[in-house]
Amino acid sequence: MKLSTSIPNLSPDILPFDLELLPPTAYLVGGSVRDALLNADRDYLDLDFVLPELVIETAKKIANKYNAGFVILDRERNICRVVFEQGTVDFAQQEGETIETDLRRRDFTINAIAYNFYQQKLIDPLNGLEDLQTETLKMISVKNLQDDPLRLLRAYRQAAQLNFKIEAKTRQKISQLSSSISQVAAERVQTELNYLLGNLQGSKWLIEIEKDGLLKYCFPQINQNNLKSLESVDEMIKLLLHHLQQNKFNNLFKVNENQNIYDSPLIQRARLTCLVSNNPEIAKRELIDLKYSNQDIKAVINVLKNLNDLEKNHQDLSLRELYFLFLDLGNHFPIFALVSLAKNLHHELIFNLIDHYLDPQSKLAHPIALITGHDLINQLNLKPSPQLGQLLTEVIIAQVEGKISTKQQALKFARDYIENHQ
Repeated sequence: MKLSTSIPNLSPDILPFDLELLPPTAYLVGGSVRDALLNADRDYLDLDFVLPELVIETAKKIANKYNAGFVILDRERNICRVVFEQGTVDFAQQEGETIETDLRRRDFTINAIAYNFYQQKLIDPLNGLEDLQTETLKMISVKNLQDDPLRLLRAYRQAAQLNFKIEAKTRQKISQLSSSISQVAAERVQTELNYLLGNLQGSKWLIEIEKDGLLKYCFPQINQNNLKSLESVDEMIKLLLHHLQQNKFNNLFKVNENQNIYDSPLIQRARLTCLVSNNPEIAKRELIDLKYSNQDIKAVINVLKNLNDLEKNHQDLSLRELYFLFLDLGNHFPIFALVSLAKNLHHELIFNLIDHYLDPQSKLAHPIALITGHDLINQLNLKPSPQLGQLLTEVIIAQVEGKISTKQQALKFARDYIENHQ
């Protein structure tokens, strides 16, 4: 890999404020330095500075000068944020007497490089530049991993993000410390998992996480079948891209034209469905423990229940059953379809259902009611009751089955249905 030598991405021009407002002892640190050296583009400005003193005062002065937002993130550790229109700038208290001491307390060597704008100088006490060159993620120390066990998961996330490898010794230590991930707040663990669920290489690295013994602390029921399905999801995405036109694929998974397909929440939830237990009740508990949202939980559990029903059914489904399948799944159908394909369940049927789902004129997936409850009340002299909804459902199913196609036929069907079921 060719690293930037003149570091044009670290010129004062990138700052959303005048350099003069920054003390000469301030250092840019972390991902912004790493990404600048890798010539990586960022859509959103995200800078991190450490200062040995006057942290909050400096940030307030900058915020006031530019009428920018200001918030204290951690008063005890002197961490605050200035919010500009084009991004955020965080300021934090330097840990230790020197910048080198501060850098030695970080997670990985590639994130332990600092830059001083006044001196136009890099500080690299741990040879992070060399590890950037070899595309290697290397821990600074075992103690640093122990101090914040979330760094164990972060290693895989950053490897996926940067397309780097994890040094063998680092990976061995992560595996040895794997149980300590259970000490981390569930919300923080979920954030790292979600990044992987939305990354092109996410499935690959989630499988590696399981190999190293960490994933069972997130999903206690996980086994090789889960991993096989997870791996197969990515293969099925490629199959669907080949089978469908690009615009149809985008419509199925609600992907914008210029968007990474793995940014789709539907695809991310499909991957998540592969990781949880096949038992909906156990899966629900796993997701609750990881603090997933009610929306995420509802989607995954709904898909799991329908997957289990499909797996048990070895016969052709009737139009009636398919109607109820679409009705029950609703907007979760794309997740169901992708995971069904990944689990090798009824491929021909699933592709047929996808075609119906993508066709707004499909009576099976998107039936338009021929009559309403008011029609039944007014035309057949019925009274409002729970049976009214059931009757309307039977009318729609008759329409799906091709037995009726007009309002008059629907009313006649309803009248005959009532007479036959009294």
